[in-house]
Amino acid sequence: MSFLRKPSEEPRIDLTPMVDVVFLLLIFFMISTTFVESPGISIKLPEASSQTIEREPKEFKIYLSREGDIYYLDRKISITDYKKLLAEHQSNADNTTILLLADQDSRHGKVVTLMDLARDAGFVKLAIATEQRKK
Repeated sequence: MSFLRKPSEEPRIDLTPMVDVVFLLLIFFMISTTFVESPGISIKLPEASSQTIEREPKEFKIYLSREGDIYYLDRKISITDYKKLLAEHQSNADNTTILLLADQDSRHGKVVTLMDLARDAGFVKLAIATEQRKK
């Protein structure tokens, strides 16, 4: 008497859970990298209800802390370094926006000084960063 044998299936590994984990990691890293704005510098921007402006393709950010320290690309610079930085970018002054991210508790005089130095260097597009006022 002969018995019918079931055809044996080859073992398979289900890749669905691994693909799910990879996509979750991808989404996590995509979202978390967009929140890094000014690492290492604690700046609380003032609130405003004005509209946002279009961002220029060529801009550089200057940070002004509560204590009056000036930062560019995570490094502390002096007024002299700021003037040199403006001189380096002066050839593209018409197409470059200077974005000033000043702490809301920083001295108004220091903000005006930074803006005046940029204007004297030929930069006509100056912007002060604010946070959207909560309604």
